[in-house]
Amino acid sequence: GCTSPSDRPSYQVDAGGNLSLHCTAPRATATILAENASYTLEKLRFWNIDEEIYALLAVPQNPRAAIVFAEGAGVKKEAHRDRAAWYAERGIAFLVLDIRGNGGETAGRPLDFEDDYRRYVRGEWPEYYKIVCDLCSARMLLDERFQVPVYAMGSSNGGRYAAIAASLDERFAGYIGVSTSGFGLAGTGYSGDARSFLLSVDPDHAIRRISPRPVRLYHDPADSIIPIDAALATYRYAGDPKTFCNFSGGHGLNLEVDNRIAESI
Repeated sequence: GCTSPSDRPSYQVDAGGNLSLHCTAPRATATILAENASYTLEKLRFWNIDEEIYALLAVPQNPRAAIVFAEGAGVKKEAHRDRAAWYAERGIAFLVLDIRGNGGETAGRPLDFEDDYRRYVRGEWPEYYKIVCDLCSARMLLDERFQVPVYAMGSSNGGRYAAIAASLDERFAGYIGVSTSGFGLAGTGYSGDARSFLLSVDPDHAIRRISPRPVRLYHDPADSIIPIDAALATYRYAGDPKTFCNFSGGHGLNLEVDNRIAESI
């Protein structure tokens, strides 16, 4: 799970490739960026494992739910500033995590499975695990502050981190993935450490653990970046309750998807 605020952050992976994380509840500092009658937009900063983590948080006057959102590869948190405000206007606190390695304020390197595997073999923290722990720690912040259901949500590669986080942290109310998929259980073609590591980072391996909390996947059948067949495979691995929704508009979030998500939580 993603629990134990009194412990130092740590991880374990069993022989079956099942990842467990112990993530700490951080103390965050907030700077107000904008404020109106509907919401307050804040920039958050908190320490997790080995780095200062940054995020944008849009806070409605009376939140009914909250979302921890992981954006796609190479996308900075500022790209979703307007989206965060849009959700807040509908009563949903929306936290956009500044993903490590995306080129934003949070330090890190772009996703590199070979480097992560070397770190894993040495008993160090793979950056993939650190990012998942960042999502879990962000959930703890929202839980403590709002006492409302908190969902893990991600788009494209961010949807993969969010799926792993939701599978490990039972305090997430559910998982929302947009234009995303797993890796087809590629780890089963290997043995030893390689097998365990590859399965530990694969949403197709982890997503079954989210049940009985809901899973909602959104995908454009014409997506040219992540084929819909990969997304449907991930959907089949999920337990109930689950929903698969087609949309139009290509890869990533758009207003159609945002409206359907806001109506569903």
